[in-house]
Amino acid sequence: MKEYQNPKDRKYTKELLESAPKESAAFMNLKHTAERSDGIIPVKYRELMSIAVALTTQCAYCMESHIQNAKKAGATKEEIAETVFIASAIRAGGAVGNGLLAMRMFDEV
Repeated sequence: MKEYQNPKDRKYTKELLESAPKESAAFMNLKHTAERSDGIIPVKYRELMSIAVALTTQCAYCMESHIQNAKKAGATKEEIAETVFIASAIRAGGAVGNGLLAMRMFDEV
């Protein structure tokens, strides 16, 4: 395989959804619920949170989709930049938290 996460792979979306109809319906319901516009949290903030999650899970497709949605909802490039660094700080914090666990594991071995 020459490359991963090629935008051309989106042509498999329908096949993937149809191959697991119950599971894909549940996923799509969750996705639509998270992206709804009638919640307490405004759409722009929902999208910025979604970008942070996409950054930490490293899903390029999610990043693209949520950046487009955030821009439509009024997010600025500066807000995207802050989101990038907030997400990276939290991800790094996870490594420190797991580092504490690693220290305890070492002592317990």
